[in-house]
Amino acid sequence: MEVTLKGKPTELEGKQVVVGEKAPEFKLNNLEDKEISLSSLKGQPVVLSIVPDINTSVCHIQTKRFNQEAANLEGVHLMTISSNTKEQQANWCAAEGVGMEMLHDPEKVFGKAYGLYIPEMNFLARTIIVIDAEGIVRYQEIVPEVAEEPNYEAALNFVKSL
Repeated sequence: MEVTLKGKPTELEGKQVVVGEKAPEFKLNNLEDKEISLSSLKGQPVVLSIVPDINTSVCHIQTKRFNQEAANLEGVHLMTISSNTKEQQANWCAAEGVGMEMLHDPEKVFGKAYGLYIPEMNFLARTIIVIDAEGIVRYQEIVPEVAEEPNYEAALNFVKSL
């Protein structure tokens, strides 16, 4: 699949997850160095907000907005995944007063497993993924232009319908 960054086309590495199929297992650490795996989240829907770099303006907006919306969602695991380091994520959260679950993927293991790694730019594509309580991908938006925001309403309305 191809996405663009400020109009410049680039290819994603790997096979993207497919709506209706089982989501690939992942294991990433949160800011407390606790390993979070997809299998440990079964039983409730999971919303993954994937951002390229938490320290950029659009990623900042996306993460803040999802953090605010999470307060209104019950029974849902909401987390942000970026390729930033733990320290970069922790510094951003502290500066912004954000307490949501942040998972770091500096080695791009998650990004490659989900087909969201952009090798040319060495970061993850901006994406929203919703996984149901049984581990099936039910919604995915890979934003075609990395510098643009995702469709928050569509993703959040979908989660509310589960």
